[in-house]
Amino acid sequence: MNKLSNTYLRLAIAFALVGVAIGYGMGASEDHTLAPAHAHINLLGWVSMFLYGLFYRAFPAAAVGLLPNAQLWCAVLGFLIMIPARTIKLLALTDLAAVSAIGLIVGSTLVVVGMILMAVIIFRATSEKAAA
Repeated sequence: MNKLSNTYLRLAIAFALVGVAIGYGMGASEDHTLAPAHAHINLLGWVSMFLYGLFYRAFPAAAVGLLPNAQLWCAVLGFLIMIPARTIKLLALTDLAAVSAIGLIVGSTLVVVGMILMAVIIFRATSEKAAA
């Protein structure tokens, strides 16, 4: 069993449900203020997490070790910090502007680090050395 793959696939569908619910709410209210947050939820939460899960399913050996776990924590924590921070910014909640600014920096940085780690993992797993 590939625990890391399952974790990503389950998170992906949970985030997809959140993204769909927000999209449904925006459509029903005709208020699209949160469209950028909705897009980030769908892309980073649903699509990226699902693709990470599929990758680890296809390359189970790549899911072993510290690096894949660090990648998981960076991707998930970055997402969970960045999305509320983006939402606060979009809603122009001025009392929370400082929190939003910090969250956008920290969350976005973690997402980028997670993607860099994923690139390293993919290049390692698909190298000729790994194939041999």
